[in-house]
Amino acid sequence: MPEPPAPFDRPRSPEPAEPFEKPRSPEPPVSRQAPPLPEPEPSGPEPRSPAQRFDPTPQASPDAVLIRRTMAEVGPVADKVTSYFYALLFVRHPDLRPLFPAAMDTQRDRLLKALLTAAEHIDNTPVLVDYLQNLGRGHRKYGTRPEHYPAVGECLIGSLSRFASAIWDAETEAAWVRAYTTISQVMIDAAAADELRAPAWWYAEVVAHDLRTPDIAVITVRPDQPYPFLAGQYTSLETPWWPRIWRHYSFASAPRSDGLLSFHVKAVPAGWVSNALVHRARPGDIIRLGPPAGSMTVDHTTDSGLLCLGGGTGIAPIKALVEDVAEHGERRPVEVFYGARTDHDLYDIDTMLRLQQSHPWLAVRPVVDQRAHLHLPDAVREYGPWNEYDAYLSGPPGMIRSGVDALRAAGIPSDRIRHDSVEELVAAGD
Repeated sequence: MPEPPAPFDRPRSPEPAEPFEKPRSPEPPVSRQAPPLPEPEPSGPEPRSPAQRFDPTPQASPDAVLIRRTMAEVGPVADKVTSYFYALLFVRHPDLRPLFPAAMDTQRDRLLKALLTAAEHIDNTPVLVDYLQNLGRGHRKYGTRPEHYPAVGECLIGSLSRFASAIWDAETEAAWVRAYTTISQVMIDAAAADELRAPAWWYAEVVAHDLRTPDIAVITVRPDQPYPFLAGQYTSLETPWWPRIWRHYSFASAPRSDGLLSFHVKAVPAGWVSNALVHRARPGDIIRLGPPAGSMTVDHTTDSGLLCLGGGTGIAPIKALVEDVAEHGERRPVEVFYGARTDHDLYDIDTMLRLQQSHPWLAVRPVVDQRAHLHLPDAVREYGPWNEYDAYLSGPPGMIRSGVDALRAAGIPSDRIRHDSVEELVAAGD
């Protein structure tokens, strides 16, 4: 295949500066090498993709038509496209292979998915730019540099041209080149701008490890410098035991005056990071945090009620939202439905009930499947009406999907329903 046209070769932004000093800790420092690519995290919430917030542009551009035609062609063989993409990348650019995790199985389709998601929405400029800027900022922690992007674009085109050969022509390739050039430049520029105001990552020391159940821990950490975030947001987290493996976790409280951050972590079968955090981490250990992200935050310019659905450890960001409303001195109604399979899974119910006792505007309703034979979305339907509420959902993918359907049926418009990306939650908690 011929080399890609010139737009791949000239990113404008300078190379990011070196991250700040290593942690002052007896723990071995976490590796600074990481995937140099625009790849959504292999687990946990991610900034919502454009499709979750806006409808596609009614009149598609010629490039968008060609891109979507390509995606329809390669869709049935997506696994082969992904495998071939990485084979090309590592054969043509072997210097990049050591930057990836040793085991590729947990992340192998994430890079291609990010690129294809962005390309599919190439016409929806405002939403696309927001999506890509979040990715660009978030991927500073990988050590991403502008010169890595041409290699990715070259291998993306190579893989697509092979598996969409029946429809591939010069016009289609030119459309993909233009799309990728736009995608990569937005990410590069966002990373360069973010470098002026924030570090690529924060080191944080574990200061408390509270094992609530045999497989759920509440972990509190102290960042090595101020960490700004909003209640309802999340971060990516890397442990010293699995370098270059990042997982997303929501903050379990609103910003605190002491600067401490808390996370609720459930160990899942074969989950590298989650098992390390629950069963291995102890006070004094050093982890790394990426930048905060996510839009599941409270709009304090309105007085709408909040309808919050939290399933399992998804109660963590819901608790943060409740604290945020309380700290702003508001008395808007907040209804929390706390879902669990068993009573044992209501590991934070005491905390939520104490909040309810302190705030008359808060109602907490535990919903236990095995006791009530009632799933969380079904329980929500029994209350209401909810048409004047803003809704927030956090939990397993199935709960998110059914919850969104139930809320829409209850009269809540889609633009007033906020939740983590269902697609990125499929592998949540690894």
